[in-house]
Amino acid sequence: MLIDPCSLLIVFMKITELQNKSKEELSKLMGDLKSKLLKLNFDLADNKVKDISQFKKTKKDIARVLTLLKIQNSK
Repeated sequence: MLIDPCSLLIVFMKITELQNKSKEELSKLMGDLKSKLLKLNFDLADNKVKDISQFKKTKKDIARVLTLLKIQNSK
């Protein structure tokens, strides 16, 4: 499985980095994370996934982005 270097950056994002992003950037990032999770699911079905922890990390990043989007929408 080839690892996309920009996908590694998404996994290791901290909440402080995400707080500086606009709603549009967070929405785009959400789409990227969801497509990454979908790709991971397909790779898992094909037995191509070597690092199962990527699921957990990606889901946590999605939760972080959703939380920030919810906070920005309430302002």
